[in-house]
Amino acid sequence: MGNRADEAGTDIEIYRKPLSDTIHADTPTGASERLLSLLDQLGLERKTVTTAGPVYVWHEVPDRLGPDEQKRLATRTIPSLLRAGYLVNITDDLFDPDAYREAVHEMRTTRPAPATATATATVVPAEPGPAARSGKRRTA
Repeated sequence: MGNRADEAGTDIEIYRKPLSDTIHADTPTGASERLLSLLDQLGLERKTVTTAGPVYVWHEVPDRLGPDEQKRLATRTIPSLLRAGYLVNITDDLFDPDAYREAVHEMRTTRPAPATATATATVVPAEPGPAARSGKRRTA
């Protein structure tokens, strides 16, 4: 089993699994429970496969959602993950700019800062540029 987060050196890689409609969110091998729990809280479903060697853990966008809702959910996770200090990459075909703006607006107006955020938390732009989508951090 491959792990795109390990290969890319990011905390979360969001992409559509080849030859399927499944949207994956890969985390590095041995990712912290803090990161895995945050993905759970954001509405992604945790999957685990135990082998004789490593235990593989990843998340998926629920398949009970329609295609547009799946893209929106995948995109809406990004501001919370960035705010918590994680390095995120999402493929262009899954990124929904309107859903991203809505999630940022909600975070700024209704949600308290997560307890895991630090004083050097990532600044989330109102409109993500190529750096935010390509996984590069923008910091204060």
